[in-house]
Amino acid sequence: MDSPTTPLISRRDALIAGAATAAAVSSSSSAPAAAAPAAPAAAAVPRVKLSLNVNGQVRSLELDTRTTLLDALREHLNLTGTKKGCDHGQCGACTVILDGRRINSCLTLAVMHEGAQVTTIEGLGTPQNMHALQAAFVKHDGYQCGYCTPGQICSAVAVIDEVKRGVPSHVSADLMARPILSAEELRERMSGNICRCGAYSNIVDAITEVAGSST
Repeated sequence: MDSPTTPLISRRDALIAGAATAAAVSSSSSAPAAAAPAAPAAAAVPRVKLSLNVNGQVRSLELDTRTTLLDALREHLNLTGTKKGCDHGQCGACTVILDGRRINSCLTLAVMHEGAQVTTIEGLGTPQNMHALQAAFVKHDGYQCGYCTPGQICSAVAVIDEVKRGVPSHVSADLMARPILSAEELRERMSGNICRCGAYSNIVDAITEVAGSST
């Protein structure tokens, strides 16, 4: 019987050769990454200066051009009474009065309103000197959690003004006649302001009292 053939390479030499091969492959694969040029620096975010008349006071700002009016009020002017709800213009929590008209402040950019007159809930009244609608909301319990209340009140102020100016709504029977602030009219005009607590009937009572109309 023939004796086994003597191996041409020892186990030790095989392990050393394998380790050297792995190191060479790793080094060659990482080389292109090391040689790749550095990514270019991010472009500077465009910013613009603007002035807003907020609650009767001129406020100067320098903002990223993508900043919404809502974020300008909350994050830059610290007027946190205006709430961020859905951030899609569907709940009305961010309603403010812009140049006499109510607007969802989450849907418009601050830079679009240079020199505009903006009224937030802070500009309507204070705890010591409340606006008539603020007092009526307290009297009629027109809120529960209170999160939507600033937007509800700002919207209600604009609704009463709309009726005084004769602006019709989708439920106005005669578009040429002066609107009557009935409960149906109020519910239609306030439909963009959602109250998750369901205080709608009390909200209608509060607005009706201030408007001087009966339901």
